[in-house]
Order: sequence, then structure tokens, then C-alpha cells
Amino acid sequence: MATATKLTPLHDRIVVKRDPEQDKTAGGIYIPETAREKSQFGEVVAVGLGRRNDAGQRIPLDIKVGDRVMFGKYAGTEAKRYYYESGGEELVVMREEEVLGIIG
Repeated sequence: MATATKLTPLHDRIVVKRDPEQDKTAGGIYIPETAREKSQFGEVVAVGLGRRNDAGQRIPLDIKVGDRVMFGKYAGTEAKRYYYESGGEELVVMREEEVLGIIG
């Protein structure tokens, strides 16, 4: 989990390690690299402390490190600078509200 120490999200943001792209369909057909879509699933590797309400109290996140999540196709911002530092893992920084659901 070296990624969590290098990239710490603020407030209600989370860092997700995107699952690798599938190179073969369930039926065994290989997908060319140009036609592959980025996965909309991943594992949470870091979370912020939560946002603050009007009274200044911190509201904790419902998502925690280690959760498997599903998110929108265009959700978040890719952390390309940390792509090589994290050992080639694709990282996405997004707000908690951009997560569609927790898997499992």
C-alpha cells in the first residue's frame, strides 16, 4: 500500500486502484488493445478524512480502504504522475459521491 503514503486524498476524496482491462471476452474472443474499455471497478487504496458540515464538524466517509467499488465511466481524475511511482497501477482520484456502489 505504498500508494496511500505517496498520494493522500483530501476531504471527501478517495484514491482507487482501477482493475486491469480485460483482454478476452467471456466467450474467449480476444479484444484488440485499441477497442478495450477501462474498467469501472477497483479497490480503494486511500481515503480522506471526510467533509465538514456547516457547523464545522467532520462527516466521516462510508467507504474505507480495501473496499471494492464500482464507479462511473468518466468518474474521477486519473493520477498519471503517480502511475509509474505506484508500480504501474492505474490510480483514480474521485469524490465519494462519484462511487455508484460497494461490491461484496
